[in-house]
Amino acid sequence: MKSYLIAGGSSGIGLALVKKLSEAGHQILVISRTGGSLDGLPGVTHLPKNLVTDELTEAELPASLDGVVYCPGSINLKPFKSLKPEAFTEDFQINVLGAVKVLQAAQKAMKAAENPSVVLFSTVAVGQGMPFHASIAAAKGAVEGLTRSLAAEWAPAIRVNCIAPSLTDTPLAGRLLNSDEKKEAAGARHPLKRVGTPIEIAALAHFLLSNESGWITGQVIGMDGGMSTVRS
Repeated sequence: MKSYLIAGGSSGIGLALVKKLSEAGHQILVISRTGGSLDGLPGVTHLPKNLVTDELTEAELPASLDGVVYCPGSINLKPFKSLKPEAFTEDFQINVLGAVKVLQAAQKAMKAAENPSVVLFSTVAVGQGMPFHASIAAAKGAVEGLTRSLAAEWAPAIRVNCIAPSLTDTPLAGRLLNSDEKKEAAGARHPLKRVGTPIEIAALAHFLLSNESGWITGQVIGMDGGMSTVRS
């Protein structure tokens, strides 16, 4: 049995990952604003917090953590000329500073574990220029830089990797996929002709947490239906 911290684990990819870890018999601390979706899941404890505005201390976390996953994100798609500086700041706070807060609080607990692993999330839009993605691509680009920097600083004690998905069918993407027509159109832009599912992305995060990925660190791994590398 291992101990994990999943920030943003009450919906979408985070919830799918929490369910996988719970089914495997692990202990999971979920930090999110609400936790109703976690009711009845064995081994799961909920710590209600808004990671943008609330503080997080070492004392609130387990003494040992085998893995930390930071799932909160944002989808802020607007023309560049209509993006105010406050929008860039908000996306940076959610995607980058929230992760920094969690990782700084959890560093001591991870050092107490054997082969701990961190998983962060970026987006395909960092490596592939896409219109209307300036704010979120800028924030997630910082997440990729943070991934590589921490992988170097924390090696060999703690592994740090990042997943860069394309559009995934989660509540966060709900307004972009709230009809069959929108979902079909979004899927058609991918070589595999569909959008991703939370279970698929969670499966990769689960692998990166496991000892089976013990020789992987500092990587940004695309899971995007082929969008970043394939032209169909």
